[in-house]
Amino acid sequence: MRNPMAKSRAFALQAGLAAAAVLAAGGLAGAAAVTRGGDVGWAYNGGQGQDHYSPLAQITKSNVGGLKPVWSFPLEPGALQGQPMVLGRTLYATTPTQRLLALDAVTGALKWEFDPKIPGGQPIRGLTSWSDGKSTRLVFSNQNMIFLIDPATGKPDARFGDGGHIDLRENLRGKAEDNVFFLTSPAQVYRDLIIVGGGRVAETLPASPSPARAYNVRTGKLVWTFHTIPHEGQPGADTWPRDAWKTQGGANAWQGTTIDIKRGIVFINTGSPSEDFYGADRIGSNRFANSTIALDANTGRRLWDFQQVHHDLWDSDSTSAPLLMSVKRNGKTQDIVVATNKHSLVYAFDRVSGKALWPIRETPFPASTVPGEQAWPTQPIPTMPRPLSRTSISPADLTDRSPEAAARARRAYGALAGGGRHFVPLSIDKETLVAPGFAGGPSLFGLAADQSGVLYASSANGSSISGLVDYTKMRAAGIGENAYLTSCSSCHGRDRSGNPPEFPGVADLKGRMTEAEIAEVIRKGRGRMPPFASLPQSTLDNLVSYLTTGADLPGTEPPPLRKPGVGEGAGSSRYVFTGYRSFVDPTGQSYLKGPLATLNAIDMNTGAYIWTVPFTMGGGPLVTGGGLLLISSGPKLQAYDKTNGKLVWETTLPGFGTTPITYMIGGKQYVAVATGSPRGRQAANAGPQKPGAYVVYALPD
Repeated sequence: MRNPMAKSRAFALQAGLAAAAVLAAGGLAGAAAVTRGGDVGWAYNGGQGQDHYSPLAQITKSNVGGLKPVWSFPLEPGALQGQPMVLGRTLYATTPTQRLLALDAVTGALKWEFDPKIPGGQPIRGLTSWSDGKSTRLVFSNQNMIFLIDPATGKPDARFGDGGHIDLRENLRGKAEDNVFFLTSPAQVYRDLIIVGGGRVAETLPASPSPARAYNVRTGKLVWTFHTIPHEGQPGADTWPRDAWKTQGGANAWQGTTIDIKRGIVFINTGSPSEDFYGADRIGSNRFANSTIALDANTGRRLWDFQQVHHDLWDSDSTSAPLLMSVKRNGKTQDIVVATNKHSLVYAFDRVSGKALWPIRETPFPASTVPGEQAWPTQPIPTMPRPLSRTSISPADLTDRSPEAAARARRAYGALAGGGRHFVPLSIDKETLVAPGFAGGPSLFGLAADQSGVLYASSANGSSISGLVDYTKMRAAGIGENAYLTSCSSCHGRDRSGNPPEFPGVADLKGRMTEAEIAEVIRKGRGRMPPFASLPQSTLDNLVSYLTTGADLPGTEPPPLRKPGVGEGAGSSRYVFTGYRSFVDPTGQSYLKGPLATLNAIDMNTGAYIWTVPFTMGGGPLVTGGGLLLISSGPKLQAYDKTNGKLVWETTLPGFGTTPITYMIGGKQYVAVATGSPRGRQAANAGPQKPGAYVVYALPD
């Protein structure tokens, strides 16, 4: 009988050499550093290339059914979006309450924890690291801060920034405290630079800008800035109104940053300008918004850019960070960058030249009927690959699960404008049916790619309805209602009923929260909700009163009738988004036939789909050298045969899973996943939030 330890050592060496080869290639950032003894860690999304790939192959299609939990670490209740990082023999992970944990990657024992004690809460999708070969530091983002942490002790490095951290609200516009900016996806590291592609900002005006920036990793000093809303005299300024950079916000790469280490190129995907659904005060194509942008990592100099959506009126952000992969074209290897957006379109470009792999056609779409609005007449539609989700809805797409449901669906469809076609502008006289929905098709947790040039993506197949309303006709009875209509109604509805579960109703807050708790959430934000820290105290007090009593505080003078015009600057939007609503019946069931989500494999060498299977949305994918695609699907962790999409294994998690990772220590391959309370539509009927956990699996010895 062969010595099993010899087999483990041989496999560890093989895996180490494979990971080292990926690292050496430079174009694809590797899964993580290979340490002495053949241990293989895990970096965020597989490395700076964001390919979600690991060469580890001990767990295969034939033995994945033998995976068993080997340890778990309990967490407090709350939703999670992040994935852990494995460096050496330590697993670094975040919690729903924003703490950073260091756990023994083999046993799960707690080594230390760091609590930044920043009020509020925003998603933390992961962390990254830096090393000069002598010392190593963790780069940990929490809301508007980046901390540089000693991985051995969990203590901030006092030499970095202001006693161990920098405030990303600085160097944006005006006073730091007046900016709203959250780094929900981690910064990436290139040489001695921490590079922040952008972050989350307000989606209605006033909103902060979100430039790409680089900081010195030792000092925290700002090194370079690239403005995604160009300043006067900069390229692209002529596609925005004059001085737009002084008032406009957004155009933000909240999805994260991708780096081609070998070439020194930073890639970012940006989102829409603010306002998301109304652009009469930003006439033009709005260059650098909704774009894939390539920058020199050392200087921030623009190398090339491609705009996926001109003059966005649909909140059509790119859904994840750019992904780096290699394909075969005309018998030669070509390094490419791939991007997707909420319209479920897939774009592929040569990394150096920015030339598209397949033709992209400027396609005509309808004009806007909103006074003063100038929708761009065409949009760039890739000829290959085909979209990941439906981009139009016909009567044949409506549900037929019962005669009654079919009749309701036909009536609902007939009452809406747009025909469920993408890139149809919203109107003020009739609500519009949009496909894919405003939450998008592809998952915000990213794509995956393997070494053969195959791209893997999950994508939702739903739709949304909404419109615009003339704000001058929305007569508010008081200051509190006025604040609610301008700042809250787009998510929670004009009648405060919300669009559960993504956006809860707030009509019954008095019975669920105290006035002090409501005020704190408004001031500091929570979950997807940004903070409204700049609200005057009197406005905040009356908003809380309106939310709890339906009226202003006694003795408050009513606000004057607002008469904004087009182009008056921040906060002057005349037409207001009526809110996010899904195309569902009164019971919450979709008016559309399934599947409502799919998991897909696309051969990017040819642009052809290899397979598509029905799916329930969850975390991001992980592809391994063992021939597996691992992904969380609601409360399940699943393994698919990456060659044909066949489900070969699944297990029930203690909560809803995020993106799984894999690593190897001592010749044993592990799979880890964070679990927490349901997110988005998964939260429907889920009841109170339950404790989460980090769960780690391995094959038996």
